[in-house]
Amino acid sequence: MPVLAQKKAAWVTKVVLVMLTVAFVFSFMGRVVAQAAEGQSTEVVAGDAAASSGGNSQPASFHNPAGIIRGSENIKKISIAEFARNILETTGLYAFFVDSKQKTTPAGDPITVWGWEELLMIIVGFVIIYLGAAKGFEPLLLIPIGFGTVFVNIPLAGMGDAPHGFLHIIYESGVGNEFFPLIIFMGIGALTDFGPLIANPKTALLGAAAQFGVFATLFGVTAFNFIPGFDFNLKEACAIGIIGGADGPTTIYIATKLAPHLLATVAVAAYSYMALVPVIQPPIMKALTTEHERKIRMKQLRHVSKIEKILFPISVFVLSILLIPSAAPLIGCLMFGNFIREIGVVERLSKTLQNELLNIVSIFLSLGVGSQMTPEKFLNPASLSIVFLGLFAFAIATAAGILVAKFMNLFLKEKINPLIGSAGVSAVPMAARVSNKVGLEADPGNFLIMHAMGPNVAGVIGTAITAGVMIAVYGG
Repeated sequence: MPVLAQKKAAWVTKVVLVMLTVAFVFSFMGRVVAQAAEGQSTEVVAGDAAASSGGNSQPASFHNPAGIIRGSENIKKISIAEFARNILETTGLYAFFVDSKQKTTPAGDPITVWGWEELLMIIVGFVIIYLGAAKGFEPLLLIPIGFGTVFVNIPLAGMGDAPHGFLHIIYESGVGNEFFPLIIFMGIGALTDFGPLIANPKTALLGAAAQFGVFATLFGVTAFNFIPGFDFNLKEACAIGIIGGADGPTTIYIATKLAPHLLATVAVAAYSYMALVPVIQPPIMKALTTEHERKIRMKQLRHVSKIEKILFPISVFVLSILLIPSAAPLIGCLMFGNFIREIGVVERLSKTLQNELLNIVSIFLSLGVGSQMTPEKFLNPASLSIVFLGLFAFAIATAAGILVAKFMNLFLKEKINPLIGSAGVSAVPMAARVSNKVGLEADPGNFLIMHAMGPNVAGVIGTAITAGVMIAVYGG
């Protein structure tokens, strides 16, 4: 920088500093004068009040250190010991190991929740975060669910308390009703390519087969009623059984319709099993298939035309309206998202659904689900049995898809790899990736991902239809 420019910059800087100093001095003097005038007025009023009461009251001032600060007359005075005790009782250590509070279970029964139970749930939340962040188990879901669990169990924070708690607002705004699930279905539709299903329609049977897990769990739930302390009705059984579809939004949707008091438990179970697909499915897949079956190679799928992809969502939506109107909201939102993806004239809307909107709603939905993981809702035999039954439903759904694929091979000239049957659950696209991964372990050159997407997207439709049937039968 030239010397002249440097001198000019220094001169400008000095002028600015002088102006700021003058402004600060005038501002400070103005405030002092205003405060002095206000203090004088207050002393006059206080003096008149003291005169009228016999002169026993004095205003708070530097000359009256024992006086009360103006505006604090109704605030309780505390001693140093009380101050220290209040500080101690508002620490997390005290709340975790000494404190307790009265809560209400989902069934409406009063219960005492101890601090150590909240600490246990916080530990569970950090374990969930670890599984998502370190192990890669569906991090987009598990990380916000884990943080929601930690947030809601922080003592004295009130993040889940009605009416103004952060997590309570999220839950009431979209999780405890059908708002977030339907938006999620729009996003899933915009991300989904139904081409593999259209090219190989028989794989839809594998998506339907996975619904065996849902209906088998209905019998499992009713069987629990023979155990003392368990009392599930058919609506609750439907909400629990749908976990087998591994479809979180659908689980939330049907629970809000049939068993709102179970929403917290079934939603957490559904999303947990969705995230644990890579852990739960491979052992079942390997146990039910032979090495030879896992090496079966399938023909490349035919090309699906643009017009087929455009007509498919409209056709499915119309059929749902005509045959199962109770499933039309879920299927309609799914097909709406897919239609704007395939039509090609609203690219901005399609990208918004696929990215920004889906990501934002997924964060809020996951935080809202995590906010329900509190001791009074989870640390009881009924809730733990729901988690167990959800795992049972998911395992049955996985096994049913594989077994039906093997049964179909008895009649098919061109065999299908039974591994893709496990993708009949609705965890899109993770279940298809797991099928592909297990297939590659048996034969590194056998790529099943596109074939597995057929039953995978069929499972999404199948679970929505199953939910619609349950709502139609028991929703009255």
